[in-house]
Amino acid sequence: MNETTDDLAFSRIQRLEAPSGASIAFRHQPSALATARGVLMICHGLVDHAGRYRRLADVMSKQGFEVYAHDHRGHGRTRAADAPLGRFGWKDGAEKVVADVMAMRRMAGERHPGLPVILFGHSMGGLVAVNTAVSHPDAFDGLSIWNSSLNPGLMGRLAQVVLRLEKMLKGSDVPSAILPKATFRAWNAKMPEKRTHADWLSHDRAAVDAYVEDPLCQFEASVSLWQDVFELSYRAPKLIERLPKTLPLLLVSGDQDKATNDGKEIVWLAERFREAGFSHVEHTIYKGMRHETLNEIGWQPVAADFAAWCGRVVDDSKTPSPSFRP
Repeated sequence: MNETTDDLAFSRIQRLEAPSGASIAFRHQPSALATARGVLMICHGLVDHAGRYRRLADVMSKQGFEVYAHDHRGHGRTRAADAPLGRFGWKDGAEKVVADVMAMRRMAGERHPGLPVILFGHSMGGLVAVNTAVSHPDAFDGLSIWNSSLNPGLMGRLAQVVLRLEKMLKGSDVPSAILPKATFRAWNAKMPEKRTHADWLSHDRAAVDAYVEDPLCQFEASVSLWQDVFELSYRAPKLIERLPKTLPLLLVSGDQDKATNDGKEIVWLAERFREAGFSHVEHTIYKGMRHETLNEIGWQPVAADFAAWCGRVVDDSKTPSPSFRP
């Protein structure tokens, strides 16, 4: 097949006016192959944005995928009256962030009718992706969850209590004073180098420095955003029975990812899916890799593994999302 690459495509910010009221900023990397094989939708993490997934978009474009990545509410360049930076919404934020993913899904379906669609989510984006899939079980042909914890357990319940107290004392639209200490800072404290506040993300100093210097990654999540994150985390495992048991699932982390307890939370989730009767569950814990597995030293084989899995999914998907209608 002929291959053509538009190196500037992913840099262009496009907009989708969503039913939720959000003006969604998104990026599209077209398939480099003359005939596209499928669509990949990317859900980014907390205090993150779509532009940081250029390398993945490039890899997948060359494999024949139409790649879409959007900024969630309260992140990047997406704008909504009820979602200033660091907040999903004044009310029902968890539902609205899922609704925005579905707005992107419908647009992708209209632009590329008949192509199978795979949903990818990193960290918080994994929580958003799973919740979107269980809410719309016929919308996707594959689901891949990276570096996400959907098993917050007792510590998560304690965090929810702390967040409720913060909301009572300070309001919900201010940054949480406690949660960053219990998560990001606690994880970074376990790093041997402690060169920056974000060393827990990757061994690759250039990748860490790029994150630290990124103007779109300089805000703190509000109390309400943290509450929405925990709502998403607790909700999805209870609803996975809604998904088709034959849905291809790929779960990934690193064995030095403190956000997933060194990958143990991904193993737990894979076992949860298998116990529920899902027949196409794969999981990989990459050795020597931290939270941003795709921004690690030696990321290329990891991306190649993902591309190969996506290729198998679309090759096996003879009738993409048969019950879903954009």
